Amino acid sequence: MKRLITVLLVTVLAFSCKENATKKIKQENLKVAKERDYKLAEGAPVMKFDKTSYDFGNINEGDVVETTFNFENTGKSALIITNASSSCGCTIPKWPKEPVAPGEKGEILVKFNSNGKHNKQTKTVTLVTNTAKGKEMVVITADVTPKPKNS
Repeated sequence: MKRLITVLLVTVLAFSCKENATKKIKQENLKVAKERDYKLAEGAPVMKFDKTSYDFGNINEGDVVETTFNFENTGKSALIITNASSSCGCTIPKWPKEPVAPGEKGEILVKFNSNGKHNKQTKTVTLVTNTAKGKEMVVITADVTPKPKNS
């Protein structure tokens, strides 16, 4: 009995996946969606950064360093940054919590704590925004010289 149920389930699953899902998409709906997305992107805010990466160069393990990424909203609507997160807990971003109007400037402060880090370090900060892309990224790098080992 179990074997019969298993065979029936496999048969149903095999034949239910036969149809190509892309054939079900109505071309008119696709066209409407593309036009809508284009109009949304056309009026979206745009973050124009003075730089999107920064290299701290050589630093010593334990140093806490920081840099500022300046930006301007060159888009047509208010820029909203809902979150900023880093690829590591050693990197802390600080961002504007209020909307940035078109033509206004803002800054993202990024602090990096090199304690426990050695050699080449690359950290990414991802900003969740209402830009056309939905997110923006900045990157920091540093060459961390390890603390001397106690003999």
